[in-house]
Amino acid sequence: MASLLAKTLCFILLLAVSSASDPEFVYDDVFNDPERDALYYDTFPEGFIWSSATSAYQIEGAWNEDGKGPSIWDTWTHEGGNVHNDETGDVACDSYHKYKEDVAMMKNLGLKYYRFSIAWSRVLPNGTIDNINELGIQYYNNLIDELIANGIQPMVTLYHWDLPQALHDSYGGWMSEDIVEDFANYASLCFERFGDRVKFWLTFNEPWIISLLGYESGVFAPGVQESGTTPYIVTHNLIKSHARAWHIYDEEYRSTQEGEVGITLNSDWNEPHNRSNPDHVAASDQAMQFNLGWFAHPIYKNGDYPEIMKTRIANISAQQGYPKSRLPEFTEEEKAYIAKTGDFFGLNHYSSNYVVNADSVDYSTPPSWGKDANIPTWKEEEWPSSGSDWLKPVPWGIRQILIWIDKEYDGIESYVTENGVSTKDVFELNDESRIKFYKSYINEVLKAVKIDGANCRGYAAWSLMDNFEWGAGYSERFGMHYVDFTDDDRPRQPKNSALFYSSLVKDNGYVVGSSCVAVISTSLLLLTLFSSLFRSLC
Repeated sequence: MASLLAKTLCFILLLAVSSASDPEFVYDDVFNDPERDALYYDTFPEGFIWSSATSAYQIEGAWNEDGKGPSIWDTWTHEGGNVHNDETGDVACDSYHKYKEDVAMMKNLGLKYYRFSIAWSRVLPNGTIDNINELGIQYYNNLIDELIANGIQPMVTLYHWDLPQALHDSYGGWMSEDIVEDFANYASLCFERFGDRVKFWLTFNEPWIISLLGYESGVFAPGVQESGTTPYIVTHNLIKSHARAWHIYDEEYRSTQEGEVGITLNSDWNEPHNRSNPDHVAASDQAMQFNLGWFAHPIYKNGDYPEIMKTRIANISAQQGYPKSRLPEFTEEEKAYIAKTGDFFGLNHYSSNYVVNADSVDYSTPPSWGKDANIPTWKEEEWPSSGSDWLKPVPWGIRQILIWIDKEYDGIESYVTENGVSTKDVFELNDESRIKFYKSYINEVLKAVKIDGANCRGYAAWSLMDNFEWGAGYSERFGMHYVDFTDDDRPRQPKNSALFYSSLVKDNGYVVGSSCVAVISTSLLLLTLFSSLFRSLC
């Protein structure tokens, strides 16, 4: 009897102990490669930045209060027919009036940083320096002061898509080089008024979206549909504007304010479908150069576009009958001015694709960025879904893109400035899908840092709260706090993902958690019981 009981207890003990070392997967039905997908327990380096992110048009509301001028997104939503249910950001989360409540939410999360954007037309209603709105300046001073009073450092984006309508009406906005000087004046004003407290600046958020969705497909404000030409002109002016702002800070403010200026770029990771196939590997790099490299190569390398973009677009343009490449050229002086104008690299990343090489080049007209890039991509059907048709969680992609950035741009200091997942517009505080997303994605960031040596210094979760989600209006929710948009007071409620993220922030990563502790504790308890019982039976 004693022998049988001892064997039984030993078997139970072995099961318990072995379970402690079994790989742990978040999406175990689809991503269960022990070498790639298993959770990795460790903490981030000391000083790792934990943040959450929002943008002005998506949360502030008060679209025409206290002297604010209209932006292209005000106009775009008010026109009707451009956004889900013709919804607008007129009120949004009403953060213009509830910013103190928002800061309290951040403090409850344990955040030490907060990424937000300034609405250009709130501080310069016409977009030009000759009409400064001091009430708009005061709002951002109040927000920044409230953050600092609560131990939270501001991370400020100068431009998150909401161009003053007056600049678009005056000369076409980003389609004209005239905008470079207006953006320079706006950036200088922000450095002057807020730079004594703001040490972390981003010039632009996702300029890829501005160029392609705003000026090629026209599905985002200002709704321009001029494929294959205008997006490249817009990008040219965005890059020049970024460089101008960086030089203004470097020459006039850096020595006294001691901050940094970067840009935040968005991209999926494009995984070679077969890493053993050189053509697929080349297609992956080509896709990354046409996405991230379009902006990052000039700013972080040599002031010019990636060679593969220049060669392909020139060749395709010639075949289409254009007298010169549709991709504009920087002068040698401009290249020297643009090169190395990023103190750090901001990355917005959500999903990934498989890629293969195209069978042929598409010379058909009308031209487009997509035809120029010409990379077949897809997302696997069995990958997890979200509340957005463009977003499928693929955790291992963020590790790969951070490694790629680190290698491509010589170990540049990088920050994940947006990462998150959507759900549909339902009341849901137990947002298990968001917890799984954060748990898996942030763990892959940890692997990139601790295992691969990527120089990633921080992570910002998108988003602090549900907000206006551009063309989707309020039909998709990305927030860690639920916002009731049917209530005039816009009450916020923390979701379970807020509690999860807060615990990660507190631990600075992944420590042996309650589940593992429970297994180990159970094993030790069984061992003690076994020893006592065995002694008594013997």
